[in-house]
Amino acid sequence: MVNSRRNLLKGLAYSGVGLAAFGGTALAQADASKGPLKIKGNINHSVARWTFGDLSIEALCKLVKRIGFSAIDLVGPEDWPVLKRYNIDSSMCNGAELNLEDGWCDKRFHQKLTERYLKHIDLVADAGYRNLICFSGSKRGMSREEGLENAVEGLGQVIPHAEKRGVILQMELLNSRVDHPDYMADISSWGVELCKRLKTDNFKLLYDIYHMQIDEGDIIRTIRENHQYFGHYHTGGVPGRHEIDNSQELYYPAIAKAIRDTGFTGYLAQEFIPTPENKTGRAQSLRNAIAICDV
Repeated sequence: MVNSRRNLLKGLAYSGVGLAAFGGTALAQADASKGPLKIKGNINHSVARWTFGDLSIEALCKLVKRIGFSAIDLVGPEDWPVLKRYNIDSSMCNGAELNLEDGWCDKRFHQKLTERYLKHIDLVADAGYRNLICFSGSKRGMSREEGLENAVEGLGQVIPHAEKRGVILQMELLNSRVDHPDYMADISSWGVELCKRLKTDNFKLLYDIYHMQIDEGDIIRTIRENHQYFGHYHTGGVPGRHEIDNSQELYYPAIAKAIRDTGFTGYLAQEFIPTPENKTGRAQSLRNAIAICDV
């Protein structure tokens, strides 16, 4: 009986039925030969630039348009002209940060960060974009409370300008167990408390589902209870940060539905690392991910 069940499941996986069941009927549309996906319009889709670093920015724009959505995450000013040619949004701008370790929770970096973010806020606003990423940085022995106080002090120097220019600073939540040891904003409660202390609509959290599954789990409940503080979402399969299909532990159709049901109008960006070695396979992985999350 056990062997029969195992063989049945194996057969379903090879036939594609397993994947279709995972992503719903939309995944059946994800075949590259069928042209653009029929996007429902309930979720605003994007993809992180760095995960397709083997492609030029122009080639990635063409792929995005071919699949049927129109946004790319983590693109800096040097590539914005290309995005504009293809009518693709820079859904999360970057380039103001120093790095992932030297961030707003440490006073030593406030002066440099303030100078860079004041300049970059203007670049983002002048380009007609809205979101600019930022990072807490590493603890380096400080308590969470000290980190909060420092971040409030530092961000307080740039948020008034962000409010004036209509730009939202989005601090990414990253795991400290696997990928970013010692990162301060490694739990959603710390980020939520920072939002509460800053008291502005121009500061939000980039809730990275991959990272938060590793450090705290409880993804859907967290989204439902704290969605007002989440301005952007990233995906990724756990473990491994690869495809978000049934090869990993998260059930993204339900997560995407939870995000949709909060009334979220921002972006859900794919930030998984595709596993296929060829460009066609990697493009298909992206199509599949968009179909899975298009609820």
